[in-house]
Amino acid sequence: MRYYIDTEFIERGHEHPIELISLALVREDGEYHYRELADGWDAAHASDWVKENVLPHLNHVYPVTRRELASELRSVLTGDDRPEFWGYYSDYDWVVFCQLFGSMINLPKGFPMFCRDLIQEAKRLGLADEMKAAVPLVGTAHNALDDARNIKAWHEWLMRHEEP
Repeated sequence: MRYYIDTEFIERGHEHPIELISLALVREDGEYHYRELADGWDAAHASDWVKENVLPHLNHVYPVTRRELASELRSVLTGDDRPEFWGYYSDYDWVVFCQLFGSMINLPKGFPMFCRDLIQEAKRLGLADEMKAAVPLVGTAHNALDDARNIKAWHEWLMRHEEP
């Protein structure tokens, strides 16, 4: 099963851990899991950009702790022994997603140790600009759920337009 992930987070450089704010996981069949964290982040640490572009778009529903989120994700992904994860500029998203489970060796059985990056694939195929023009953003940018849904839509478009 393909899963499209997006996170929102606070990043302050190498001296501070990334602070996860929210996470969305959208399955290829459209089912989704979205949560905002009730712990592990502090709005006072947010940059002006995060304060302007991320915090206003939080839904403030279903807040969970990091531990609860990891447990929920294990349940959501149970039975999928070969999940395929896709993100968009996903390096940080993947790190904060994996850290929910502890260290890399604590990832659930069958998890890959990498996330496929949609923008990297689109650029490899020479379709990045065309993809973004053909499939405009829907929802609110920098809301993890809307962003994950857009990643799914872009990936579906890309799969239809890549050369055989």
